[in-house]
Amino acid sequence: MDGDGALVILPTYNERENLPVVVPQVLGVLPRAHVLVVDDLSPDGTGDLADALAAGEPRVHVLHRAGLRGLGPAYLAGFRWALARDYRCVFEMDADLSHPPRYLPDLLRALEGADLVLGCRYMPGGGIQGWGPHRLLLSRAGNRYARAVLGLPYRDLTGGFKCFRRAVLEALDLEAVRSRGYGFQIELTWRAHRAGFRVAEVPIVFPDRERGVSKMSAAILHEATLEVLRLRLGG
Repeated sequence: MDGDGALVILPTYNERENLPVVVPQVLGVLPRAHVLVVDDLSPDGTGDLADALAAGEPRVHVLHRAGLRGLGPAYLAGFRWALARDYRCVFEMDADLSHPPRYLPDLLRALEGADLVLGCRYMPGGGIQGWGPHRLLLSRAGNRYARAVLGLPYRDLTGGFKCFRRAVLEALDLEAVRSRGYGFQIELTWRAHRAGFRVAEVPIVFPDRERGVSKMSAAILHEATLEVLRLRLGG
């Protein structure tokens, strides 16, 4: 699969070290796909670097965002950008190489029988590398909590490596999505499930980032916990 009609969205904030590595890898495994870098005014110059990459590669595009920051709003801006154009499927993917680009063809292949594909760390063939026991425990507990509260069968609700058919994004009310951090991933899958779309999971191995600083924080985890309750109580 060459990625014809696919858009890979890379949200960035201070990812100057990772961007020139991940973009060529994405285009290497999906040579006909396009990449959209959504940068939140990174003070380290990531946005300028993205512009330089786009200037030399017509498959790379850049969206600079000001104002409200956060993972969820960045992806929503990317979705709207994609829907204004003729892409047939849209990937979510971290720019820090914790989502190895080599799995992109696997997600795209699984989309042949699904509407939304989740890269799953918690199934045979999947896993996590480089995390300590405390972080692993938090991640597993967060997934179990979200599954139990929302009654969803999927094994990795908090992961951010996904592929959507265009029809899913067109059908969902993106203006109603409120989550900004990692709760955003749970909310999007929950909304797609409730709308009757087919959701599949494929195994991925998730290595911890080697460059830069993780955006995970206690505030983001707290927000995700509250967002799951909000969805359960009425959406």
